[in-house]
Amino acid sequence: MQDDGRTAAESLNKIIALLSELPDDERKRVISAVATFFGGDLTLDRPVRAVERGRRPDFSEDYSPSPKDFVLEKQPKTDVERIACLAYYLSHFRDTPHFKTLDLAKLNTEAAQPKFSNAAYAAKNALNLGYLASSTKGQRQLSAAGEQFVRALPDRDAAKSAMAAARPRRFGFRKRVGKTEDDEL
Repeated sequence: MQDDGRTAAESLNKIIALLSELPDDERKRVISAVATFFGGDLTLDRPVRAVERGRRPDFSEDYSPSPKDFVLEKQPKTDVERIACLAYYLSHFRDTPHFKTLDLAKLNTEAAQPKFSNAAYAAKNALNLGYLASSTKGQRQLSAAGEQFVRALPDRDAAKSAMAAARPRRFGFRKRVGKTEDDEL
């Protein structure tokens, strides 16, 4: 006995081959009759021509996640992390590399996330912590460190180490413990 999937595929190929030989009006009647016979309600307002044109029907090529799914996948813990995730989404899935705080707040609403108590304050903190960078005309953009952080989420350890690696070291603020060879020169 043959596999059910293969039998169904073979049957479909036979049906398509038979129907492609018929003119449009007859093909439409046959398909409607078959659908009625098997209890389906099928109305064909336009002729079926995908096979005749020799191409497959067009489908959307947008495979990007919804804002809600993206934020759910990344699991940000703080408002600043959520700002970084929303900025990443705007940059990568909405082709908006430069944005205002209002754009982030609107996307936050679209993602069905809790409303920011103060979106401007959260965006300013994200800027100060290095997740965002300033852009032109008072806009913001996702920083390289912020991008690495969001990519690493939901792995919190990898995300934190990505931010730590991206922060510039400040040499002037460390206390000197002992002398080095350079000090003697």
